[in-house]
Amino acid sequence: MKAIVQDRYGSADVLEFRDVETPVPGAGEVLVRVHASSVNARDWHLMRGDPYLARLTLGVRRPKAQILGTDFAGRVEAVGAGVTRLRPGDEVFGEAEGAFAEYMCASEDVVERRPANLSFEQAAAIPLAGTTALMGLRNAGGVRQGQKVLINGASGGVGTFAVQIAKALGADVTGVCSTRNVELIRSLGADRVVDYTQEDFAAGAERYDLLFDLVGNRSLAECRRVLTPAGTLVLSGGGVFEGGSLVGPMGLLLKGKAMSFLVRQRLLVLSASPGREKLAALRDLAESGSVTPVIDRTYPLSEAAEAIRYVEVEHARAKVVVSSPPPSGP
Repeated sequence: MKAIVQDRYGSADVLEFRDVETPVPGAGEVLVRVHASSVNARDWHLMRGDPYLARLTLGVRRPKAQILGTDFAGRVEAVGAGVTRLRPGDEVFGEAEGAFAEYMCASEDVVERRPANLSFEQAAAIPLAGTTALMGLRNAGGVRQGQKVLINGASGGVGTFAVQIAKALGADVTGVCSTRNVELIRSLGADRVVDYTQEDFAAGAERYDLLFDLVGNRSLAECRRVLTPAGTLVLSGGGVFEGGSLVGPMGLLLKGKAMSFLVRQRLLVLSASPGREKLAALRDLAESGSVTPVIDRTYPLSEAAEAIRYVEVEHARAKVVVSSPPPSGP
């Protein structure tokens, strides 16, 4: 089969489109014929081995996982021992390593039937970003009807899902984005949109019950300033604004965790994990019309390196999808 493979850390130039062995599903796994996958910031961080401290688990000298990509949608080709919930021919989506390939294996625990009203490309845009948004708002943030929610980074992959999920939970939603994305965020249901090139949300008088920070470009003091006295700050990733390539966004996250013991406001560092229950919840939201994936661009599998490069350096809005051609055969 064909796959996007990396043997060393570096820019998108280290990625190669080449033949590799088709995986065989083990016990509790399914083999999926991948029809589409999508790019996350996680992919270019793994590609570069950045931040450097992460290489202690990713592989010190070279990446342990050679095939990037985690989001996928496709058809079940075969099942391993003990799998009874899924069968060959089922159309599914999920989150597991190795999605930039014609075939991949995944535990059945991170695979669900895809939303009936979405294409494979749309379904592939959901898993990691949708799960992060769902867990940040529902699980960590505990968003309730009528609460005021601010989403910093509303036009990104997670942000576009977060706006829609917060609205589905009954919140009054304010999204922060650049000028070119204002209309997009408004179209997703945001009650108010802050154009950060024209207005500083941290300097305003509005106070929020929850700030979902997906960018990491503001200090903890600035974030806390816009919260109510008992408000919640949920930190999730972001850029390398603190610590550079050594610790990346972990610097701000660690500070938030340390300060959470000292203040009344809830300061939470989100750790999102894949799972069937979350995929099923996202499928229900999609089938009800509450959530619709937003796709910026679509690339063929052979050009996945360019898709990752675009996400890394061009400030892509929403999701970038990789569409797989008909497989060349197991």
